[in-house]
Amino acid sequence: QVQLRESGGGSVQAGGSLRLSCAASGINIQLYSMGFFRRTPETDPEGVAYIAANGRIRYADSVKGRFTISRDNSQNTLYLEMNNLKPEDTSMYYCAADSERQWPPDHYKHWGQGTQVTVSS
Repeated sequence: QVQLRESGGGSVQAGGSLRLSCAASGINIQLYSMGFFRRTPETDPEGVAYIAANGRIRYADSVKGRFTISRDNSQNTLYLEMNNLKPEDTSMYYCAADSERQWPPDHYKHWGQGTQVTVSS
């Protein structure tokens, strides 16, 4: 059974930073496309970042230069470092995994429960 458990969300002021973690079980993240997407009740899901099994990385234009995705294979954990956060980054962030799909991660087969990120101005 695949489980993805996000942590690290919270409330910060604009310009602040957060690091999201996604601990995976039931899969080897090295063999999967892993990513984060975000969504709110008012918006469609938006792919934020992903890292392919071969290490290729892609970001949404809205977060390029501010967010960094990485993985720790020894811990089977995915990370999203978020810097210079803006109020428009406020959303529920989900970790996702898929053995076949690439971009965008909001179409992946496996999702976590999500973690809330709130950025105040």
